[in-house]
Amino acid sequence: MESVKKNPQQPAVRDVSAEEVLEKKGQLFLVDVRTSEELVGELGKIEGIHHVPLDQIGGRFTELPKDRTIVFVCRSGGRSAAATAFVQDQGYDVYNMEGGMLRWNEKDLPVVRGS
Repeated sequence: MESVKKNPQQPAVRDVSAEEVLEKKGQLFLVDVRTSEELVGELGKIEGIHHVPLDQIGGRFTELPKDRTIVFVCRSGGRSAAATAFVQDQGYDVYNMEGGMLRWNEKDLPVVRGS
């Protein structure tokens, strides 16, 4: 990942840009930690993304692949940064998508809307 920055709220977390996530999407395992309601809301979701709500990360992180780079996504980047920090502590190669779906939409990147 080339566009890596330190996360302002979680200093150990590495942030990556929405553009780089789109560019490398086929090589990444993307996880959206928003609620089910948010996935079908106005911001939509990234096509093919996996859904593990933040409140379930602690009990479900073992479902994530250890042999792939994981990028966590949420609405603005805060909840996904918390998920990234936790899963990183478990020994996974993880990044947080800077700015979340707000930034993704701001950049007019492709989304799936509705159910």
